Amino acid sequence: MSNETQDAGLLLVTGASGQLGRRVLAHLLDTVRVAPSRIVAVTRTPAKLADLTARGVDVRQGDFDDPASLGAAFKGVQRLLLISTDTLDRPGARLAQHRAAIAAAKSAGVRHVVYTSIPKADEIPVPFAPDHAGTEEALAASGLGWTILRNALYFDNLAFSLPSVLATGKWFTSAGDGRIANVSREDCARAAAYALAAASNANATYDITGPAALTTAEIAATVSEGLGKPIELVQLSDADLTKGLVAAGLPEFLALAFVSFDTTTRLGLFAGVSDAVEKLTGQKPETLQQFLVANKDSLLSAALAGAH
Repeated sequence: MSNETQDAGLLLVTGASGQLGRRVLAHLLDTVRVAPSRIVAVTRTPAKLADLTARGVDVRQGDFDDPASLGAAFKGVQRLLLISTDTLDRPGARLAQHRAAIAAAKSAGVRHVVYTSIPKADEIPVPFAPDHAGTEEALAASGLGWTILRNALYFDNLAFSLPSVLATGKWFTSAGDGRIANVSREDCARAAAYALAAASNANATYDITGPAALTTAEIAATVSEGLGKPIELVQLSDADLTKGLVAAGLPEFLALAFVSFDTTTRLGLFAGVSDAVEKLTGQKPETLQQFLVANKDSLLSAALAGAH
């Protein structure tokens, strides 16, 4: 698929000013080499994408909480990347946003929707997994063409956990010996860019993972070696880990979400490894070691900032 891209039609990215959206747009422009005139970027705050406007990208205003704005934003678009929103603090709100976007896409004449989901959305004990399962169901029922990208958890999430890990020298987890096939956000963005620009309108589902499934102990050892910091792994129960995260100042809904990742890992539900990144892009995904080398300075800076 990496060599088969559309030669006509507008391609749209929602959540365009977010971390994933920005990187997808960069890959559309600079990796896949899509003409800027074919790219539409939708965001609540177009001023944040002035640099893309200067490159010739059509930046449009759209708000997932204002369905009427989406109809105008999606006008004339052939293929659309629906990046799952970050509305996690209001139960049911994210699924409602996604359903509104799918309805707006159909009304606007969009032919194909690419959606960023999560592996095993209908099985895993993650609080927001039903949002993804429900969105996949809504796409299947929409009559639109669709591509589901089930993105594994990011290596990049280390930036959130490392401040406390490096400050204490301890990595608290409830993942046991379960394995997880993390992937870099950059690989997810690259895969999404190729999927969006693909020539095929056939329905497809891809598990977007890294090249290996590792235990938390293996991840901690690799991080320790890569960053030059000693780390001791401490196994806790889900309940004790949740209490510790809340005591450290994390909102309860986020603490429960983070602990659910460990629970899912312990149950073996994040252990699947796929070659989808290479199939979509022609390039193998980053290993954890490669990710750490490429991001060592930023990870250490984040850890240092978070420790003060």
